[in-house]
Amino acid sequence: MRRLTAQWVANAVGGTLAADVDAGITSVEKDSRDVTPGALYVAFVGERVDGHAFVPQALAAGATLCLVSEEVDGPHVRVDDVTVALGKLARAYLLLLRAEGDITVVGITGSNGKTTTKDLLAQMLPEAIAPIGSFNNEIGLPLTVLRADSSTRHLVLEMGASGAGHLTYLTSIAPLNIGVVLMVGSAHSEGYGGVDGVAAAKAELVRGIIPAGVAILNRDDARVAAMASLAQRVTWFSASGVQADVSARGISLRNGCAAFDLVVRGGDSEAIESQPVTLQIVGEHHVANALAAAAVALACGLTLSQCAALLSVARPLSKHRMALTERPDGVVVLDDSYNASPESMRAAFRALLALAQRARTFAVVGEMLEMGDAGPEAHAALGVDAVRLGIDHLVVVGSGAKAAFDSAVREGSWGDEAVFVATIDQAHEYLSARVERGDVVLIKASHGSGLWALADRFVGESA
Repeated sequence: MRRLTAQWVANAVGGTLAADVDAGITSVEKDSRDVTPGALYVAFVGERVDGHAFVPQALAAGATLCLVSEEVDGPHVRVDDVTVALGKLARAYLLLLRAEGDITVVGITGSNGKTTTKDLLAQMLPEAIAPIGSFNNEIGLPLTVLRADSSTRHLVLEMGASGAGHLTYLTSIAPLNIGVVLMVGSAHSEGYGGVDGVAAAKAELVRGIIPAGVAILNRDDARVAAMASLAQRVTWFSASGVQADVSARGISLRNGCAAFDLVVRGGDSEAIESQPVTLQIVGEHHVANALAAAAVALACGLTLSQCAALLSVARPLSKHRMALTERPDGVVVLDDSYNASPESMRAAFRALLALAQRARTFAVVGEMLEMGDAGPEAHAALGVDAVRLGIDHLVVVGSGAKAAFDSAVREGSWGDEAVFVATIDQAHEYLSARVERGDVVLIKASHGSGLWALADRFVGESA
């Protein structure tokens, strides 16, 4: 982070500065345990924790200043709303960086694939700053912006939303040079009133691209393709073989990972160059994410050969996202427990089967949250998919996902081919009693279901 003064911060957020502060600010933290000397500590008020209670600890750890919404002892800037103030601070800070140097801001949205695409770009673009994990909301995005400094050439921002207007707000903080829309699905559809509402909300990202910028759009998704009318300049990508600026040819799977030729087409739609790529991320569905990342990297000046080489060595960076682990006892765990939607569930099932080949497969699934009225039907479809795809054992965890078990039984899975357990402990007990060397276990659910705790526990032990 570029060094800032306390007065500059107060001016940027429109707050009241209490106390004279001579020391500069060199970082921004929302957790007092992460504070180091020179930090601005941001005191958020959450449902369970009030950050103001930790102001003394932050100051003791060396915080220069605290951003607060109530009076506290020690140097601080007081505002009405800390979250709004953080957005104002990030907006002003990015304007400062743009005035002082050459920085390209990339925003990525989509119902699935945001984090994987962001992680790929973090490993491809030089002097890049990208969020840690899924810092993609009104708190995480400003904190990511504030990690950049004068040496940052590429700022890669994951942009999530759970309702209309959210992406408009995020792009007002960080107007985009390059905007990527991966796909429109039913994830979090409860907050949008359906998939068409999801599409309308995702389109806000395209409107947040600066006039000289470029929209990178998925030609395989009709709802994404329709967003081209909102953009002054479009680069298309496609994993299906349809005509696009960046595409994949000859997709195959090697140990569950996709291999393909990365193809770039010129204005006359003729292939002008191609390079082989073998991804290090499990699942054919990541081809589309890789193509989007390649399109961004090409727009940022990388060559096709550089893109192919970097994609072929890039690895998953974020926890609980297609993380592949072979335990000491020979059990293979595919942990994709951070989030889930009907589309990503089906993709994970296919990845499980491609990875397992002739091995026994266990799909451990929990609830897909924020599905609204579509939830029961969506979970029921999971059970049918598991049976028809030929997954050996389906383990459904929690009452919210029970429709998947019921539909699997109706589809013909009896005995221990499909089981329902109410708790994570019961799921762990079931797996521990049955998995053997060579078995492949997928663990997948929305983060709020808590199944990530089962993944952590199961990955960290051997039978």
